[in-house]
Amino acid sequence: MASAIGTTKPDGLFRALLRSRIARIIFIWNFVGLAFLIFGVLLLTEMRAGLTEAQVRNLRTQGELITNLLIETGTVEGDPYPYVNESAVRLVLHRILPPIAEGGRPGVGRPRVRMFGADGRLIADSDIIYDRLEETPLPELTDQPTIGETIERAARRVEYLRLTPWRPTVTLEEEHQRAMRGEIVSGERLNEKGERVVSVTVPLRRVQQVMGTVTIESADVERILVAERAGMIPFMIGATIAIFLSSLLLALFIARPLRRLAGAADSLRLSGSTRLSLPEVSKRKDEIGALSHSLEAMTNALADRIDANERFAADVSHEIKNPLASIQSAVASARAASTPEQQSQMLSIVAQDVHRLDRLITDIARASRIEAETAKLELERVDLGALLFEISRAYATPPDEPAPVTVAFNGAKPEGAVVLGQAGPLGQVFRNLIDNARSFSPQGGVVSVSATVERSKEGQVVRAVIEDQGPGIPSENLETVFERFYTQRPKGTAFGGNSGLGLSIARQIINSHGGRIYAQNKDGLGRGESGGARLIVELPLAG
Repeated sequence: MASAIGTTKPDGLFRALLRSRIARIIFIWNFVGLAFLIFGVLLLTEMRAGLTEAQVRNLRTQGELITNLLIETGTVEGDPYPYVNESAVRLVLHRILPPIAEGGRPGVGRPRVRMFGADGRLIADSDIIYDRLEETPLPELTDQPTIGETIERAARRVEYLRLTPWRPTVTLEEEHQRAMRGEIVSGERLNEKGERVVSVTVPLRRVQQVMGTVTIESADVERILVAERAGMIPFMIGATIAIFLSSLLLALFIARPLRRLAGAADSLRLSGSTRLSLPEVSKRKDEIGALSHSLEAMTNALADRIDANERFAADVSHEIKNPLASIQSAVASARAASTPEQQSQMLSIVAQDVHRLDRLITDIARASRIEAETAKLELERVDLGALLFEISRAYATPPDEPAPVTVAFNGAKPEGAVVLGQAGPLGQVFRNLIDNARSFSPQGGVVSVSATVERSKEGQVVRAVIEDQGPGIPSENLETVFERFYTQRPKGTAFGGNSGLGLSIARQIINSHGGRIYAQNKDGLGRGESGGARLIVELPLAG
């Protein structure tokens, strides 16, 4: 059975995603994890570049100051050339550079300064002028590392593995050679301990002669970055948790219910049941719950269809047995008849039952065909007023031939009474209704047909009315007349002239078009001269 007529405009992809709860969960949680990683990486990259640039400027300023001081106090105007007073250089560095704090490490908190001669020989080194060795105290065996110390050690291990992309830009020898040519050289390199350092080398020049170079370097950038990398670990943990929660939510909210739905469908198929029930999944307010509702509705509709087909088959069998039994009895009576008149009477009963059986089979085939056609409706605009007007004219008889029952279209043909549907099935509906009304009308009676455009609770509808002048419908049967094989007829009407499928077919077609059909009596129970039945069809007006 096709669904009710509707012309809803499909939502765009972006709007559909925003309205989807599952899509929002997936996007939010995955992007939260991604934001953690991107923010951390960008923060670290920008900090490294900024720290390196600032450290180069700082080291260059200090290097130039130290070089100027060494030129004034550590060089001597010799004859014929000036020379370096090495002891004076060491003394100056000893005085201007503060000693390492007790328990500290060389290079931590202040830069390392070295002076090389013109031949590349090391003259002075700030890390050894105090004649001290680097000491690293061992932790007590009973001490337990704190969480911060554990994170810092992990960060140093990450730094030791050098997972971040980095390449030295210059070597110490290249710095010395270029500075001897009068350049101030800066760059990044590895020192003898394998640490990344930022280095600046300044030429030691007196007058026009370069007598050596002063190299000032610092590993503070890498130490800061190590600390920052330790600070990145919570971000990474947060990203990991977010991704884990995302996967968990996907498993709990999507994968598990879908597996339950699939298992229930397989169980339904294997057990031979016809109805699916998953109350726990159906309570959900997202697409999974909607899918569960749809599957339950689909299985219920299929079960109802199966039940209806079984009832239809039983009704068909019952309805066919009646004329067959009558035919069998009439044939037996005809064989036993002793006079031609009795045989003729029995043969007329057989002919009447054969006609009744033929009509019944024709209506059954028509009902099956209509059901198949309405299941694949191809909608078109149908002018219902014009359709009713033409059908009414088709029942007209020539003026010189009196009609047992007249069909009249009341009022003018309505304008704008357009619906969405199929003209063929709709025409079949109104022909069935008119034929049904004619069969109940007395000789010389009138069947009136009308159509109007009205407003109802559901919106504007086209209202078609077919009225007869018959005895009406008992109030208790106003709904049952639309059931299959309903053949209860008032006294005085011909028996076997109807199969009981006409109104059932009409309701089936109207329901498939999103409308409704119902019956009324014109006055009370439909008794008396002004009695009669009224069949009303309402279809939504096309937009």
